[in-house]
Amino acid sequence: MAIQWTGLSPDVMIPLDRHSGETLRSQLERGLREAVRTGRLRAEERLPSTRELARALGVSRGMVVDCFDQLQAEGYLIARAGAATLVSPTVHALATPQRTARTTSSDIGVDIDFVPAVPDLSSFPRTDWAKTAAEVCRGAPTASFDYGEPRGAQELRIVLASYLGRVRGAAADPDRIVITTGFSQALNLTLSALASLGVDRVAFEDPGYDETRRIAAAWAGVETVWVPVDDQGLRVDVLTATRAKAVVVTPAHQWPTGVVLSPQRRLALAQWASDGCGWIVEDDYDAEFRYDRGPVGTVQGLAPERVINIGTVSKSLAPALRLGWLLGPAELVDEIADLKLRADRGSPGLEQLIVARLIESGRFDRHLRRMRKVYGSKRDVLVTALAEHAPLVEVSGLAAGFHAIAALPTGASEAAVLAAAERCGVRLYGMSANRSSHAVDPPQLVLGFGNVSERAIRDGIARIGDQLVGERNGAK
Repeated sequence: MAIQWTGLSPDVMIPLDRHSGETLRSQLERGLREAVRTGRLRAEERLPSTRELARALGVSRGMVVDCFDQLQAEGYLIARAGAATLVSPTVHALATPQRTARTTSSDIGVDIDFVPAVPDLSSFPRTDWAKTAAEVCRGAPTASFDYGEPRGAQELRIVLASYLGRVRGAAADPDRIVITTGFSQALNLTLSALASLGVDRVAFEDPGYDETRRIAAAWAGVETVWVPVDDQGLRVDVLTATRAKAVVVTPAHQWPTGVVLSPQRRLALAQWASDGCGWIVEDDYDAEFRYDRGPVGTVQGLAPERVINIGTVSKSLAPALRLGWLLGPAELVDEIADLKLRADRGSPGLEQLIVARLIESGRFDRHLRRMRKVYGSKRDVLVTALAEHAPLVEVSGLAAGFHAIAALPTGASEAAVLAAAERCGVRLYGMSANRSSHAVDPPQLVLGFGNVSERAIRDGIARIGDQLVGERNGAK
């Protein structure tokens, strides 16, 4: 789709060399012709008016009119009385090959996608965001539009310290918070800072973040090891045997199993860090959304000098904001802030002020309360649909967040189930991609329902119910 420029005539770059032997008219015709052929000017895109283009190039308007007439005669342009001149919709780019676009679900016939870890994008609080942005723009001091402090806007750090202490039970201080560009940057900066202290081996949960683990290891230059998770959470006894000096955990809602780290394991983990001078990197990725249990406090509150707590607004608001934070010990925060300065000088300042105002005004809490009901209702729809269409499938991990674990019957093939669902227009995700061995017995699915409508959840499970229970997926 061509961009429909509004307002003044859009600029277009057509270099003219007044010292060459070629006439200016010939150069202009050739330049416009090549711009269309190569796709710089796309089909149905509006050109500048002849008056504006003549002014910009320093040539006569009559010459531009003659050039437009010639290219119209050749079929490159379309001119209509009283309307802008457009590139002809029948002209195709001939020269420059276009980069292959990323394949989407709709490109290959998939119309229901149970992608995990993506929130309900349609529920982004647009009105509250716009209202808050207007308030911030009207009231922000001029200095707010400068580069700002690398560790983040003080306004947001103050609000976050209060919020994390009040809602998550963290021992929070604004001076110990660094604002980051989402979780990945927070983790990369943290592991890089730990590496500078001599940490060369970092443990990750199994199952857990395989891609994140690989990227972080490459970024920080550390070795990584896997530590298994059971129904009580991370196996601290196995962690001790790995001789790792740091561990990345998701204690409030383990990714992806949904298990909550038990009180005994929490204490053992904090003790592991204190006794062996180890470090805990705590990912608080979707702790705001809980249904069948009370709130779970942070591990950081148990050992604030050994824990780096990471949070973002990717799940609570939207991933597109690319805004997160880390709360760490004083021993680390200065080094992390220096790394942040060298990485990008600081995260976008206006978005920080908007999020701070959203939280302070109570609009953020109101949004979270509404979304708990939205996700809770979707969760119930998913459970009901599975009970109706795939009663042999066991579901777990539903006490919080917006994904579930579906255990397939023994003998089912994860690959066959995923392929059969795809043929039905439904995309599913297997647990094997999150495990060190890439093998799960019995096989499991990670069903994300955050960005799927209730109607799509019902329809999707109804389509694939037979495949889930093994009637056509190769199960014995």
